[in-house]
Order: sequence, then structure tokens, then C-alpha cells
Amino acid sequence: MSITSEAELEGMRKISDAVAITLKEMRNYAKPGMTAKGVDDFGGKILASLGAKSAPKLTYGFPGWTCISINNEIAHGIPSEKKILQEGDLVNIDVSAELDGFWSDNGGSFVLGADLHHHQPLVNASRTILYTALSHIKGGVKIADIGKLIETAAHKSGYRVIRNLAGHGVGRSLHEAPDDILNCYDRLNKTRFRKNSVVAIETFIATASTYANQGNDGWTLVGNNGGYVAQHEHTIVVTDGQPVILTASNEI
Repeated sequence: MSITSEAELEGMRKISDAVAITLKEMRNYAKPGMTAKGVDDFGGKILASLGAKSAPKLTYGFPGWTCISINNEIAHGIPSEKKILQEGDLVNIDVSAELDGFWSDNGGSFVLGADLHHHQPLVNASRTILYTALSHIKGGVKIADIGKLIETAAHKSGYRVIRNLAGHGVGRSLHEAPDDILNCYDRLNKTRFRKNSVVAIETFIATASTYANQGNDGWTLVGNNGGYVAQHEHTIVVTDGQPVILTASNEI
């Protein structure tokens, strides 16, 4: 969507605060020994207390309030009872929701407890690259150039990117145009960011894989070459200068 009024901006701020608060509280709540479902149910209660509705449930009938992906899972992980969180796990929580007709999306990967398996450098790279990308986004910038920036930064850090997952427009639904804000350069994509548009920018920084494939459960995405992936995501409003980071309060 494009922001055309103060009321629309306020609506986006309200839902973005809801998903950001939920993500932050879920991350703080998660402890070794908990089930992913237990963490997800906690997040679902926070969303409900804020008047928000789970976007993946509303849009896709997803079997969870949020997506929780662990270790080799890239995204869309089902928060089941079978997933028991362990010390040192690489955990990704993706929270998206709707409130009063406005939708927002954010997520972040983190290491649970002690970094037993040395995932923290990957997490740090994903977060740093996201903020670097955000600092270069403004009206008129080519979407493909941001993809090139992300891919180049990942390679300089010793990592790869997932080439078939992308950020997207958001606001009046979970996924809107542009739906192709890739983590890599696409020379055929001539689209530019538009001032006042709302988009979700996300990194998918990988140790080994370059493509995400759907797992056997029909939801979870896994890498084509294994390894690990860290993801970070913010919903922003594009301006003539630095973007307005609507989900900034999650402090990813």
C-alpha cells in the first residue's frame, strides 16, 4: 500500500507495534526445554491481547499463530509440540498480523541461550546486512540494486543468500506488490521503490544453500544444500530519505 493520510500511517504504526512487541516478547520467553507450540501459544495470546489477528492463519490457514523455524529450517516452520527447543539452537520467529484492516510483518533469527554451535556470526551478518539495506532504500532506488547490495554484503561476509525468497509489499494484505524484493541481483527487474509505499524488507543469509525447497509437511522451507539460514525482517515506509522503520520496537 501507499500511505495517503495520517490515519493510514497511524493504522500501520499500531499493527506494526503489535507484531514487534509480540516478536520481542516471544524471543524473551523462549527457553531450552520449551516446545515451539508453547512459545507460539504465548505469542498468540499477546497478539489477541493487542487486538491483532494472526496473518498466516487468516491468509493461508497456517497451523500456528506465528512461524517458528529451528536450525536447518529456513522459514514457515510449524510450531509443533514435537519441536523441543535446545540450548544453542538457531531459532527464527516470524510474526505477521492484521489489525483494523492493516497488516504488518517482521521476524528475526537468534541463538537460544549459549552459542554452542557458533551460529551468532551468521545471525549478526543477517541483522547487519538488513540495516545496511534499509539505509539505502528511498523513493526512486531500483529494487534490483538493493538485492545486489544484500548479495554482495553476504559474499563479503563469507555467506550466500537464498535466491528464491523475497521481501514484499504489505499494508492492506499480507503480500502485495512489489513481491520481488530479492536478496540477489535481478537485471530484468526495473521496478523502483516508491515514496510513501509500505514494504517488508527481509534478509535470508545462508551458510551453504542458495534456494529454499518445500519440506514434507507442505509448509516448512529447507535449503537445497543444507546448512543454516538467518533471517531478519522489518516493515518500513519508503521516504525521500531514510525509511520509517515501523517495526523498530522489536529491537532485532
